[in-house]
Amino acid sequence: MDPNAIEIILVEDNPDDAALTKRAFKNNKISNSFIHLKNGEEALEFIFEGATYEDKKFSTKPKIILLDLKMPKVNGMEVLEKIKSHPDTKDIPVVVLTSSAEDPDIKRCYDLGANSYIVKPVEFEKFTKTVVDLGLYWLVLNISNK
Repeated sequence: MDPNAIEIILVEDNPDDAALTKRAFKNNKISNSFIHLKNGEEALEFIFEGATYEDKKFSTKPKIILLDLKMPKVNGMEVLEKIKSHPDTKDIPVVVLTSSAEDPDIKRCYDLGANSYIVKPVEFEKFTKTVVDLGLYWLVLNISNK
């Protein structure tokens, strides 16, 4: 495996949610390589244009992309659509992790190819448990087609 490979891409504009996600993984011994991209524009630049973030480049497909929807510049649905419509990235699992429980958002994300849609719990303990369960499923239990 490429030592610079990223296994988890978190696309999240809220620094508190990003920090909680990182901490939940770390505290629960989910030590997969991780990168936090702050908006949809950074995500598209990193995945499709060879941009470097946190001194890393997109070199191999990650095991999972955790994607917020409501972001500035380029929203999560646009990122999801681009990932799932490109032949090189369409098989990467994308989990929408967002505060939106709106039916039109849920339907649209699944129509675009989201692998899962999870509404972020507001309470700290529930948020942490959700993130840990998500990580364990997609990084340990799930068998990918790669």
